[in-house]
Amino acid sequence: MAKQKAARKKSPSRKTRQKKRFQNSLSKVFISVSILILFVAIGGLLAHFLIIPEKPPKLANPVKSAPATKQTIAKSPPFEIYPSKEIPSVKKTEKFPFPEKKLPLVAIIIDDLGYDKKLAIKLSNLDAVLTFSILPYSPFQKSIARLSRDKGFGTMLHLPMEPVEYPNVDPGPGTLLTSMTPDQLTHQLEKDLDAVPFIKGVNNHMGSKMTAESSQMYQIFSILKKKGLYFVDSRTTVDTLCKPSARLFQIPFAQRDVFLDHRVEVKFIRKQLKELVRIAQRNGYAVGIGHPHLLTYQVLQEMLPDLQKKVRLVPASEIAHPVG
Repeated sequence: MAKQKAARKKSPSRKTRQKKRFQNSLSKVFISVSILILFVAIGGLLAHFLIIPEKPPKLANPVKSAPATKQTIAKSPPFEIYPSKEIPSVKKTEKFPFPEKKLPLVAIIIDDLGYDKKLAIKLSNLDAVLTFSILPYSPFQKSIARLSRDKGFGTMLHLPMEPVEYPNVDPGPGTLLTSMTPDQLTHQLEKDLDAVPFIKGVNNHMGSKMTAESSQMYQIFSILKKKGLYFVDSRTTVDTLCKPSARLFQIPFAQRDVFLDHRVEVKFIRKQLKELVRIAQRNGYAVGIGHPHLLTYQVLQEMLPDLQKKVRLVPASEIAHPVG
């Protein structure tokens, strides 16, 4: 009996045996996982060094990425949407205050400036007084406005307005839309007017839909009246209400008689300049609108000496006057 008791004391208990078995199992699992990880690591190293990577297929026309320093150039909006049929020039009935013996007055407005500084400089070097009409938020708006001021030219805001073709044709940043509330229209117009420095007047860029909306044109003209600005109607629609709106608010007003270059052809631009002179001789004054085309510049350079023998070129502000 004494020996049996001693043997029971020396032999481990059941709990101790279970604990040891668990520890042994855990050790085996740990060793197995470690060996597996080791094999995976070795396999990865072998694959990296021994397997030749597959080359990507060559493209027939590989696309080269643009250099990091190259900046995208702001794209100019369309110059204009010209009426499908030319709107006839209007025989002026208002008395215009200038001496009858002097040459008739002509204002040549160059629209859509702000995106081509080099051409603006070329135009500014012509031996003539022009009027520069500059699009808001264009990349060179401020430098071209300074150039216009320093040359003694007229400086205008070329105000984007909604055409009937909108949204298929977008006049560009700052467009006044017929869907705007009165507050939205006022806010956008004041931002546009502040965008271009040194302006003395405004003419519409596109706007065949907006200029036919009386309530919104009244709102626009009331703000121009407060700011002491004149308005030139580009006459992009026969339905324009700009003239009666100007009469109501008694702001200085003029309207386009001739588009010079809606066909960018030498022969056509020459014909339009001659027509501009003819209208000025008939009415005492006339307004022509051209655009920053190199061909327009070249024809002006060619014809200006002869043209200035027949008419006197002035800023548009000298022709705009209250409508009687």
